[in-house]
Amino acid sequence: MLQSPLPELVASFERQRQALALDPDPTLATRLSRLDRLAAWLDSHESDIVRAIDADFQGRSAHETRLAEVFVVRAGIRHARRHLRQWMRTQRVPTALHFRPGYNRLMSQPLGVVGIIAPWNYPLQLSLGPALAALAAGNRVLIKPSELTPRLSALLASMACEIFNPNELDVAIGDVELGKAFASLPFDHLFFTGSTQVGRDVAQAAAVNLTPVTLELGGKSPAILDASCNVTVAAQRIAFGKLLNAGQTCVAPDYLLVPAGTAENVASHLERAITKLYPKLAANPDYTAIISERHRARLAEMVREARAAGARVIEVNPAGEAFNEARKFPPTLVINAPADTRLMREEIFGPVLPIVEYANLDDALAYVQRKARPLALYWFGDDASRRNRALRETVSGGVTINDCLWHLVQESQPFGGVGPSGMGAYHGKWGFDTFSKLKPVFHQNRWNGAGMFHPPYGHTFNWLLGVLSRIA
Repeated sequence: MLQSPLPELVASFERQRQALALDPDPTLATRLSRLDRLAAWLDSHESDIVRAIDADFQGRSAHETRLAEVFVVRAGIRHARRHLRQWMRTQRVPTALHFRPGYNRLMSQPLGVVGIIAPWNYPLQLSLGPALAALAAGNRVLIKPSELTPRLSALLASMACEIFNPNELDVAIGDVELGKAFASLPFDHLFFTGSTQVGRDVAQAAAVNLTPVTLELGGKSPAILDASCNVTVAAQRIAFGKLLNAGQTCVAPDYLLVPAGTAENVASHLERAITKLYPKLAANPDYTAIISERHRARLAEMVREARAAGARVIEVNPAGEAFNEARKFPPTLVINAPADTRLMREEIFGPVLPIVEYANLDDALAYVQRKARPLALYWFGDDASRRNRALRETVSGGVTINDCLWHLVQESQPFGGVGPSGMGAYHGKWGFDTFSKLKPVFHQNRWNGAGMFHPPYGHTFNWLLGVLSRIA
C-alpha cells in the first residue's frame, strides 16, 4: 500500500516499469492467476466491501453494493477468464493477392504500466473493472481511488498487499494533489472515470507525456417517452434507473422528455413507482445517501433555484420523514424548469429528475441534438419507426430501449462515451483491446515479387503499378 508522499508514488511506478522490462508479455497462466486471485478476494471480502462503502456513504444500500459493484466485477472476471485464451491468440488477417505469398498476422501485446483514476460513486466497480481488463491484457496496474471513499480505498490498498506483488498491482492513496501527480506520470495508458471538467484536466496532464487516455465521463443523459409507450411500466423502470445509488450514477437518466400535455400524468406515475420501491426513505437501508454534505447542498441549491424560477417541484416522501440529520435526499420531480437553470445545464448526479414536454418527435430529437452528446440515451415506446429515428438521429455513448442502465453491464458490448461524455471504451474484449497494442505483422516470403517495386524505375514498374491500381 502507498501513502500519499509523492516519492513513494514515483517509486511504485518505477518498480512496475522494471518488472515490465523483465516480463513484458505475461503468459496465459500468469494472467489467469491474477484474475483468480482477484475473484477469490471478492468472494472472501464481500461483507467487508459492503461495510466499507456503507460507512463512506453514511448509508449505502448493501444490496446495491452487491449488485452494482461486486456482481459486476465478478461477471467481468468470469467473462475475461472464459475468453482470454482466444483474445490472446495471434489473429490471421487477409493479405492482398499482390503481396502473397507473404501473409499478415495481428498480435496483441500488453501496453505496459496502466494508471487508473477511479471515482467515488461506484468505488469498487470503477477501480477493479478497468483493472481486471488491464490485468487480462498482461499489464501492470496502479490504481488511484477517490479520497471521498477512504474506507473502501484502504480496503483496496489492503487487497493489493494481500494478493498481489506491488510490481503487479498497487494502490496509491491520497488527495487531489496526489491525483494531479498521478495523472502526470508517463503511463503507457491512463484510464479515468469522473466528471467532464476533471476529465479535461486529466487529458491535458497526460498529453504532456503523449499518454493515451480512456475517459469515462458523464453528461445529461435523456430518457424519451414516446406516445406509444406504456407509461406505468416506463415509470417503474425509470424510477429504478434514476434512484439506484440515489442517482449518483454516470448513466442515470438526467431528464425526461415527454409528449406535450403529459408531464403531470408522467409525474403521477413516477410518484407511485417511487413509493412502491421506497415506501420510506430516511430510515430505509435500500435508499442510499448522498456522498457528502457538499454534494447534498449542491442538489438542494439546484432545486431551490428551479423553484424560484417558476418550476413545479414535487418532493416524493411517502412517509413524510425528516431528512435534517441524514445525508439522504428525497426523490424530487421538477416540471418546467427553465432552460437556463443549473438543473437543466449541469449533470445532476442525484435523485432529482426534471420533466420536459416536447411538441413532436422532431422537437424531442432537436432538443437532444442541441445539447452535448450524452453517455446514455433511453427510449421508451413500441413504435419501431420513431424508435429507429431516435437511434439514427442522436449520438450517445450507449442506448437502452424500454429500460435504463442495462447496456452498461453487457460484457459482449463496448461501454464508453462520445465527445464530452468520454472517449474510448472497455468491458469484455473492448477492455482487453483498450489495454493492448494490436500490432500488425507482415511476414515476407523468401520468394516474392517485391523487387519489382525497387529502382531503377522504368516501363516495367509503370506497367505493374498501372495494373495494380486497377485491381487493388
